[in-house]
Amino acid sequence: MQIGVQTALNGATSPELIAQIGQVAEERGFHSIWVPEHVLFFREYASRYPYSKDGRIPGDPDGVLEPFSALTFIAAHTQRIRLGTGICLVPQRNPVYTARQVADLDYLSGGRFDFGIGVGWLREEFEALGIPWERRGARTRECLGVMQSLWCDEVSRYQGEFYQLPPCLQNPKPVQKPHPPLLFGGESDAAFARVAELGDGWFGFNFSPDELALQLARLDEKLAGAGRKRSDVQIHVAPPRLDPEEGALKRYQDLGVDQLIFPLLASTSEKLMRRADALAKQVL
Repeated sequence: MQIGVQTALNGATSPELIAQIGQVAEERGFHSIWVPEHVLFFREYASRYPYSKDGRIPGDPDGVLEPFSALTFIAAHTQRIRLGTGICLVPQRNPVYTARQVADLDYLSGGRFDFGIGVGWLREEFEALGIPWERRGARTRECLGVMQSLWCDEVSRYQGEFYQLPPCLQNPKPVQKPHPPLLFGGESDAAFARVAELGDGWFGFNFSPDELALQLARLDEKLAGAGRKRSDVQIHVAPPRLDPEEGALKRYQDLGVDQLIFPLLASTSEKLMRRADALAKQVL
């Protein structure tokens, strides 16, 4: 079972510290580094964050760096660690530009990118961008159709309900073939259907081993319905606690988890070194 880290990068994280986070994670032996996406936050919002009891995103953040810019910067300062969006809000983006960013990051990093995909939870963000909140799952599927043609076809084209792409060229293509792994977040029936029908893996967030076992049983049903099995996909999970209870790592492994992803947050170099060393000692 591999171990990755997830970090949030914002205006309080200097470029020097961002580079160091990637380098320290790589040096300590972590498999990957993941960053989230939100282009806007709000002081007041009616949407409910699905992973907290009060429905508010922890820490009331006011901004994070755009994930492809941040990961490209980290890629330039590292050599081996894999780079992931955890997660990219695909349906609120233009798929042609997203395809370009994915391919460029994979190209510039030498094929180290994992594409974590979600449909979003913050309705106010979609509305501010002028993107319909309704049917965002269907929009996500079409976005992927557009992107896969741009990544894989010499002459790309797409005709759908939301997007029409005339015969066109986009190069360079991603290094990974046919494209970087597609890892879907979420635990709704629709999210598991996307994993089963389109995905290379699932990114589960905030699940204990007992909770995860129930979710994986649901995923297995969707996979079977699509003529696939668990071994066809990667299971990546962010546990609910930084300090897993005794025996939890083995329980995750026994459930078939391919990668656990822990937070690695720091505002100074000293905190980064201390927390990275402590996490590596605990879970690696």
